[in-house]
Amino acid sequence: MNPRNPYYLHPGENLGATIVAPPLDDNNYHNWSKSMKRALTSKNKVSFINGTLPKPSESDKNYELWDRANSIMLSWINRTLSPHIAHSTICFDSAFNLWEDLRERFTKGNHFRFSDLLRKIHSIQQDDHSLSTYVTDLKILWDELEDLCLTPSCSCPTPCTCGLSKAVRNFKQMEYITYFLKGLNDNYQSIRTQILILDPLPPISRVYSLIAQQQIPPASNSTILYANNNNSKGRGHGSGKNSMVCTNCSKTNHTIETCYFKHGFPPGYLNKNPKSTTEQKTQVNSDTL
Repeated sequence: MNPRNPYYLHPGENLGATIVAPPLDDNNYHNWSKSMKRALTSKNKVSFINGTLPKPSESDKNYELWDRANSIMLSWINRTLSPHIAHSTICFDSAFNLWEDLRERFTKGNHFRFSDLLRKIHSIQQDDHSLSTYVTDLKILWDELEDLCLTPSCSCPTPCTCGLSKAVRNFKQMEYITYFLKGLNDNYQSIRTQILILDPLPPISRVYSLIAQQQIPPASNSTILYANNNNSKGRGHGSGKNSMVCTNCSKTNHTIETCYFKHGFPPGYLNKNPKSTTEQKTQVNSDTL
């Protein structure tokens, strides 16, 4: 048979295969279902659970093919369920019916889960976690929230002309970045403030990169220059932020990525530096050109 046919089964496929992990339990349905759909799509079998390949009649020439593939599908799904959930699904004879039963059972409490995720995201803090652990924990919560509350899309033909999808994406990115910066420890206060005054905000990957530079010394020739350890002795914990030197204006406590002289001063900013406003604008315009 053609490998593109959903009834096709590779000779290496077997009933005992476990195609996703960890198994479904009472708290991970959304992550489990996404992993399961991805695995079944890779095997060209997702049509068995989304309703696009209904069960044929027993007189249909494809019935035996469907029955064999469906049996393997049931086995694959059951082997990814925790024991007490698997025991409650033993009577299903259709992969589609089994999938629908699990969806109905584990999505009824979506409003409570949505409320719980919002509470966790609003209150998450870095505390004694590393930056990478904190970012990972926040992303897990955010991805699950996105899965529960899908981003609305417009009905425009590609490409979009109304701008709704882009506006919604930008708003959600701003929201995500705000939560991320808000939960950082106080030692990131300086760079956090410099990022928040940027308009528009850079992508989350860029924001993370700027934050990560404050804790990972570069090997050489970076926009962040670290003071010699011998000069730092006896200055206490507060000397770290003065070790940053901007390669654009040669001033301390920021980098070129957030330099006002490079990117422009925010509205209402009162400059205490000796350069005049005209000189500042000249330098900004020169750098821009």
